[in-house]
Amino acid sequence: MNVFWRTLLVILRARLRARAGLRPLTEVHRIRVRVLPTDIDVLRHLNNGRYLSLFDLGRWDMLERTGLTRIFRGRRWYAVVSNETITFRRSLKLWQRFDLETRWIGHDDRALYMEHRAVVDGEIHARAIVRARILGPEGPVSHDDLFQAVDVPQGLPDVDDWLHAWAEASALPSARRSAPSVWD
Repeated sequence: MNVFWRTLLVILRARLRARAGLRPLTEVHRIRVRVLPTDIDVLRHLNNGRYLSLFDLGRWDMLERTGLTRIFRGRRWYAVVSNETITFRRSLKLWQRFDLETRWIGHDDRALYMEHRAVVDGEIHARAIVRARILGPEGPVSHDDLFQAVDVPQGLPDVDDWLHAWAEASALPSARRSAPSVWD
């Protein structure tokens, strides 16, 4: 529940900052986050499962500050994460502050890709790659519809080949197909 209240606070702050002007999608979006007692595990560092919940805060900030939340709400669209991976480099300790950096890194024919970083004094402590799809009342939103509604920046770099391989290798069968839990 504590991430819920933090999410509301991030959204409110982002809306206030957006009044000064919307920011482009290609920018790196930064917010300051502090490791709270509810974020740590028995080893007294940020729990590995909590990183992804905190990285959601960066996505909310980016969506609000670019104006995407308003566009999505008007069309009843929403984003769902289909794949994510995280790599840890250094621990974050109780009460430690860090910059949460979020950036849109591209798209393929089905999804959008974002990168999140936990950064302390310019050093990356953890990095996550998130692959998300946009859904609406009738199902997946086509990129044509999305890009028509959203001012997509020109010259966005292609998604690295390893991201395509990762998405393909980690994909589960469609929800319309069976996916029995069978261990080898």
